[in-house]
Amino acid sequence: MEQALASVGPRLRELRRRRGVTLAALSDATGISRSTLSRLETGRRRPTLELLLPLSQTYQVPLDELVGAPDVGDPRVRLKPRTVRGSTVVPLTRQPGPLQTYKMVIPVSRTTPDPRVHEGHEWLYVLAGRLRLVLGDHDVVLGAGEAAEFDTRVPHWFGSTGDGPVEILSIFGRQGERMHVRARTRGDDATAPGVRGRSARPRRGRPAGGA
Repeated sequence: MEQALASVGPRLRELRRRRGVTLAALSDATGISRSTLSRLETGRRRPTLELLLPLSQTYQVPLDELVGAPDVGDPRVRLKPRTVRGSTVVPLTRQPGPLQTYKMVIPVSRTTPDPRVHEGHEWLYVLAGRLRLVLGDHDVVLGAGEAAEFDTRVPHWFGSTGDGPVEILSIFGRQGERMHVRARTRGDDATAPGVRGRSARPRRGRPAGGA
């Protein structure tokens, strides 16, 4: 028990670092003072249910992940996150197949476009935050609940607008499999390169032709 409690602080500190959240922002979200959060992360404050519950709700992770509960006897699948170019990526698809699904947490620091190309087709859905998507000549911003779909052979990049971290779902097909959702800018007009703050509006029920 003592070993499990001792591991809570470092786990909380690493989770906050991956999310790109400051102690001040976490304090505002949880109602826990910055000094208490700092002592909790450094092990100088004993973790209690009263402290861990609001942290679990804010981070949107199960309580047992914060305390490192053992997997034995637990039927739930525990997915292991990994870090890819500064973003936290959690693979959600357990079996090989044409489509793979991931949850991604993009840090607030990822704001410099670095367009890349590769085979495949990708569908993005914003869970929280504001996602900047640069796709060819398009430069759009998507908010929570908005989606975009595109051919990854087109130069593309996505990251934070700088306002905060972003949580997204990504469905990727290496052979070009695609979802039936299409992102369009307001007024169905192309967004000029370098323009930010234009929200992409999903249009449903039509095959995608790339954003």
